[in-house]
Amino acid sequence: MARGILGYGTHVPYYRLRRDAIAAALGSGGGSGTRAVASYDEDATSMAVEAARVALRSFDAPTPATVYFASVTPPYLDKTNANAIHAALDYPSSVFAADVAGSARSTTAAVEAALHDTRPVLIGAADVRTGRPGSGDETSSGDAGAAVMIGSDIDAPVIAEWLGSASATHEFLDRWRQPGWNHSRVWEERFGESVYQRLVTEATTAAFKQTELSAADVDTVIFAGLHARAVRSAAKAGGLGAVPRAEDLTGAIGNVGSAHGLVALARTLDDAQPGQVVMLVSLADGCDVTVFRTTDAITGYRSASPVVAQIEGGNDTLAYNTFLTWRGYLDREPPRRPDPESPAGPPSERNVAWKYGFVGSRDRSSGAVHLPPQRVSVKGGAVDDMEPVPMADVEATVATFTIDRLAFSLSPPTIAVVIDFDGGGRFTSELTDADPDEVEIGMRVRMTFRRMLTADGVHNYFWKATPVR
Repeated sequence: MARGILGYGTHVPYYRLRRDAIAAALGSGGGSGTRAVASYDEDATSMAVEAARVALRSFDAPTPATVYFASVTPPYLDKTNANAIHAALDYPSSVFAADVAGSARSTTAAVEAALHDTRPVLIGAADVRTGRPGSGDETSSGDAGAAVMIGSDIDAPVIAEWLGSASATHEFLDRWRQPGWNHSRVWEERFGESVYQRLVTEATTAAFKQTELSAADVDTVIFAGLHARAVRSAAKAGGLGAVPRAEDLTGAIGNVGSAHGLVALARTLDDAQPGQVVMLVSLADGCDVTVFRTTDAITGYRSASPVVAQIEGGNDTLAYNTFLTWRGYLDREPPRRPDPESPAGPPSERNVAWKYGFVGSRDRSSGAVHLPPQRVSVKGGAVDDMEPVPMADVEATVATFTIDRLAFSLSPPTIAVVIDFDGGGRFTSELTDADPDEVEIGMRVRMTFRRMLTADGVHNYFWKATPVR
């Protein structure tokens, strides 16, 4: 029974920050290219949700037994972030959800746990990465999410079969961040590089021995890690210097941390042919090597949103001062409306299907769709004769809109739109990832899972409309 990757998805945020904008503002730092920037209403949880939604639209996905969330920048501590992902995907309560967090190696931990399971497992990984203004981390980092479903061929066609894994672990000081810090610290790079080289040699040697492969059998190698020098020298250390490397995405989106290996893997699988051996080498507090071989099923797999399309669809006009505001380094005066209040626990719990899953109701007699769900139908007045109707993946059209320059927002003005869903249902929503000048009646939109606001430490997640591009 083959086990491996059943499907995958990524979420590269719409906004880009040009690195030369950093140098223009600060007189140093910067560089060429761009980095992906999570919007003010995105975080690691919401990006993992969006990546998972891409994956689930790409194939006939089974309901997983487990949902793992991997991140270095989880929105909550002392609360399971994976539960929000579970709710947004409208999974039953029997599906287990858990966080695997703390370092970029968390993603490897989740993938390894899934590969050694016997049931389908969904993994979402995402980071909102930054550093102090002008730092190397600020320049080289990026924000993104990735999701992969691991399973066996009895669950769905396996598009990339798992051939084997190997790891090398060693305690050394490379990168660290204490709770409460808003940036990480890094030890001297030459020291970390020398340690990583030994670990790469050990892990790749073990992987070749386990899989009975050699470097000549590998078609593509992916190196992922936050230590740039170690990643550059890893091919030589692992005896992989002659193996073609996966496309380097850091110039366009930056190093996206916990999700970087999976984003690069998704980019590779987007263009893969059957029988190709792909080796993923992850450098994070050790070295982990995972080997896959694509199957004949890869020819029939089409991502609902390929990585290249997401990268090319970005907007690189983001101002550096806006970026600093979104990241909390600039405390700017908001629009003059009362500060937002945090959502209360009881009503949020009673309305989980609506709030997180965007599940409306449909009158069984008239077919009228209600958003939010109602007990009394707007057509015919039938009472308590409704069925749930998931609406998160249904596209809509803007019927009318308004630009609100007074409502509280980290990125004013707020764009409010009234949208009509295909097949029925009208809803008033906030529009995100859009410029006020581009909004028009008739614009096509889709729904996206976002963090509406944070108040008193509580994140208020819900759904917004975003343009179909």
